[in-house]
Amino acid sequence: MARSSSGFVAGLTAAALAVVGFLAYQASANAPADVSAKPRTPSTAPSAAATDTPKKPVKDPLAVPADSGSGARVVYALAERRVWLVNEKNQATHTFSVMPSTVHPVPGAYSVTSRSGSVRGSDGVRIEHVVRFTNVDDVAIGFSAAVDGTLPKPDPSRKTGGIRMKRADGDAMWTFAVIGAKIVVVA
Repeated sequence: MARSSSGFVAGLTAAALAVVGFLAYQASANAPADVSAKPRTPSTAPSAAATDTPKKPVKDPLAVPADSGSGARVVYALAERRVWLVNEKNQATHTFSVMPSTVHPVPGAYSVTSRSGSVRGSDGVRIEHVVRFTNVDDVAIGFSAAVDGTLPKPDPSRKTGGIRMKRADGDAMWTFAVIGAKIVVVA
């Protein structure tokens, strides 16, 4: 019995060595010539197989909306909650996200009608760089920055028209949007 067991163990050992040798060969065949070389980055990785479905071009989230007109203007995209300050060459000089108010302007073209350096908002928050451009249901609609730097969601039970931005963005808006400046609201 001892002889058959030792023959069995010798056979298993030989098989295990053959498998290890085969795996070592595969590993060496797939290893780079220089193991100190950097691994491939995604930009140099082979591309995936082509599919029948064409990919949609990726939209630049910072691109000025195409339906916003031309020339120097402030563009406010309601759905994106984003504002662009656009120069006369149709290039965005500044863009930022905003917290919309509970009362929204209808998409269209407006002009800055009034400005206030520092006041208390209809929600009771101290605000600065207020740039107003329309009224909806007796609520003044405009851009402003909270002096404390916060961007809280407005109370849905109150009718407010303040479209809030960060203070640095408020500085840029204040400089750009003087009385009569064009404001374009897009959906």
